[in-house]
Amino acid sequence: MLLAQVTDVHLGFEPDNPSEFNRKRFDQVVNYLCGLNPQPDMLLMSGDLTDLGDSDSYTRLLEAISPCAFPAWPIPGNHDLRENFAVAFPHVPHADGFIQYEVDANGLRILCIDTLEEGRHGGSYCETRAAWLRARLDEKPNTPTIIVMHHPPIDSGIEWMSTHSDEPWVVRFAGAIDGFDNIVGILCGHLHRATSIGWRGKTISICPSTAPQVTLELAPIDPEAPDGRPMIAAEPPGVALHHWNGRELVSYFHTSDEYLTLARYDHRMQDLVRELIAERPS
Repeated sequence: MLLAQVTDVHLGFEPDNPSEFNRKRFDQVVNYLCGLNPQPDMLLMSGDLTDLGDSDSYTRLLEAISPCAFPAWPIPGNHDLRENFAVAFPHVPHADGFIQYEVDANGLRILCIDTLEEGRHGGSYCETRAAWLRARLDEKPNTPTIIVMHHPPIDSGIEWMSTHSDEPWVVRFAGAIDGFDNIVGILCGHLHRATSIGWRGKTISICPSTAPQVTLELAPIDPEAPDGRPMIAAEPPGVALHHWNGRELVSYFHTSDEYLTLARYDHRMQDLVRELIAERPS
C-alpha cells in the first residue's frame, strides 16, 4: 500500500494571477506523483489547500488534481473554510458538523480528523471531535490505523509555528488516542517542513508543503523585536510517500525537483543488486 501526501498548497495566495507561483509548484508535485511507478493507491491532502477558503481556489484545486488516477482524500487546515470545502468535495463525509471520516484501505484504517477553528491559526479539538475519534478507535482496537490531521500536536522548536503541549486541544487529542497501540502513524501538515517526532508512544510525520517552506530557524523569537531572520523560503515543493508493508508505516519525504542521477540499474550495478538480494533469508 502506497499513500501519497501533500499539504499546505495555499492556492489563491495570488488570487488574480493565472500563473500563480503556488499553483505551478503544486502542478509540479502532481506531475511527479502521476509519473510514479507504482502509482499511489490514494492521495491524502492534509489541509491549507487554499489560502483564503474561496470557491474559485477550490475549483482550481480540483482542476489541478484531475490528472490523478487515484482517489484524493482531503481534510481542512486553518486557511480553509468548511462550507466551501464541502461544496468542492461532496464525497467527503462529515460527522457532528466536522470534516472527520474513515477510509478503509485493504485492512489499513485511515481516520481523517478536523483540527480547524475558523479564524484561528493554531489547532483546535473540542470534546465532540475527541469523542468521535475515541469511538472510532474503540470500534476496531486491533486494526492498524493511521490518523491524518492538519496541525501537529507538538512543540517543533520553530517557535512562531509551534504548539505547546498544555494547549487544551492537544490534551483532548492525546486523551482520545492514549491507550491505543494500533496507531501506526500520525500524518500532519501545517509546519511547512519535513519533520518527524516520537510523541506519546506514537510516530508523527509532518509532510513538507508544496507551497514555499518555513525556514529552519530554531532561535527564540521575540514578537516585539523583529530581527530580520528569514522566515519563508522558496525551497523545492515537497511531498511525502508512506509505504505500508503490512507491519510498519515507512515514510519518505521528497521534492519534485529534478536532480542529477549518478547511477542506474544496468549491467554495472547488477552484481551488487544480486549480492544484496541473495543476503536476505528466502
